[in-house]
Amino acid sequence: MAQYFEIHPDNPQKRLIQQAVQIIDRGGLIIYPTDSSYALGCHIGDKRAMERIQRLRKVDSKHHFTLVCSDLSEIGIYAKVDNSAYRLMKTLTPGPYTFLLPATSEVPRRLMNPKRKTIGVRVPDHRITHALLEELGQPIMSSTLIEPGASEPLDDPDEIRDKYDKQVDLIIDGGHCGHEPTTVISLIDGSPEIIRHGKGDVSFLED
Repeated sequence: MAQYFEIHPDNPQKRLIQQAVQIIDRGGLIIYPTDSSYALGCHIGDKRAMERIQRLRKVDSKHHFTLVCSDLSEIGIYAKVDNSAYRLMKTLTPGPYTFLLPATSEVPRRLMNPKRKTIGVRVPDHRITHALLEELGQPIMSSTLIEPGASEPLDDPDEIRDKYDKQVDLIIDGGHCGHEPTTVISLIDGSPEIIRHGKGDVSFLED
């Protein structure tokens, strides 16, 4: 049975944030709010927790995991960012965007796209997420909380608790945070390519 924390979305309680990070550090799988939707998250180095996400989402090894980072400088540790990519990312972060980039050697190989050796990275605009990242001191390995076959992520904390109470170790209730996934932009081949239209506006890229 999962622990259940009600954390204030604007003023996260430090004690609960610390307890949440202890659960992540121990290999736990959590559900937490972001600026686009709720997400599944775990420690970047925990293979077993990653496999639990794959089973819940029913995705294979080709699934693009995302590293949720605190800022652009942290992204630079895990992804290769050229000047044009940096300028675009600086304009759009923090915000509901995921960027696909070539991964650095700091990324465990099991998290990379097996063929292209790429990784998804993002910097959300959500205080609970940033409080978790600050306490953890490294990215959260993450995947949108969307049920297999569904078109939208779950947003109701009570519904999330009903469905996932026995499948994760912690559910963070941060209220309703949205039910759109992030907009995914590939920066792998130089010029931006929209892979998925989501919450983040990209009309300026399509003019």
